[in-house]
Amino acid sequence: MRLFIFGIGYSSRAFIDRVRDRFDWIGGTTRSPEKAARLKDVGVEPFLFDGTEPGGGIRDALAQASHVLLSIAPDEAGDPALIHHGADIAAGRPHWIGYLSTVGVYGDHHGEWVDEDTPCRPVSKRSVQRVAAEQAWLRFADEHGVPVAIFRLSGIYGPGRNALVNLMSGTARRLVKPGQVFNRIHVEDIAGALEASLARPRTRIYNVTDDEPSPPQDVVAYAADLLGVEPPPEIPFQSADLSPMARSFYGENKRVSNQRIKAELGFNFRFSTYRIALEHLKAEIDSTTQGNHS
Repeated sequence: MRLFIFGIGYSSRAFIDRVRDRFDWIGGTTRSPEKAARLKDVGVEPFLFDGTEPGGGIRDALAQASHVLLSIAPDEAGDPALIHHGADIAAGRPHWIGYLSTVGVYGDHHGEWVDEDTPCRPVSKRSVQRVAAEQAWLRFADEHGVPVAIFRLSGIYGPGRNALVNLMSGTARRLVKPGQVFNRIHVEDIAGALEASLARPRTRIYNVTDDEPSPPQDVVAYAADLLGVEPPPEIPFQSADLSPMARSFYGENKRVSNQRIKAELGFNFRFSTYRIALEHLKAEIDSTTQGNHS
């Protein structure tokens, strides 16, 4: 089996680590020659693709790819992989196509629960573009008779990207907006969900998210407790100095259900709550620190 990935980043690297032994060959795209060299060092054949034109060698790679993962954000024109290499993917007739999307497509539901059948009401420009890209890939699946699984991811965290790291670097903030909750997903559970889907290729939408949508300030406070430090002071959302993108995240308030992927793929989340995940991440930090001191 051969795996081709459009856009190798944090989530797709975790997937590679998890399924490396399943595939005879793995290739993927990056925008920079520097990152391409690093991919080669870890056994991934790199292809340069900036989304503005077809990438060199990608057509031939897709002709032999049995599995394709799409992890590139769309823009005003649509999904770059579909625009420039959709025909190549269709010609290769892969057994499985996965598309990484976002729970942002649901928009704001005033803290109510949503699932995969909830109508999308995207608020931000990037989420509007995601909905359009999802619909384009679903049409692609229908037109070409190939399975496209869409994975709607919530806020991604994991090693190197979490509240513990933010606290230790002094960048953590405890913003408080009454009633606001977010779902999260550990990057290892993204990889696990994708792996579970490999065994049952079908055109389907799955929410990939934890069990417990929670106020963001609670996560920071729990991380501070694990580190034995004082949490940063609470900052009212209305008076917080935020970028327009950061502020837009708080304009979407919902609780996202993960029941479909559990029921249909039998997937069990290893990090079903932020507490379980942060405790594990803290243990990893402690282990690394002890190793450096030994």
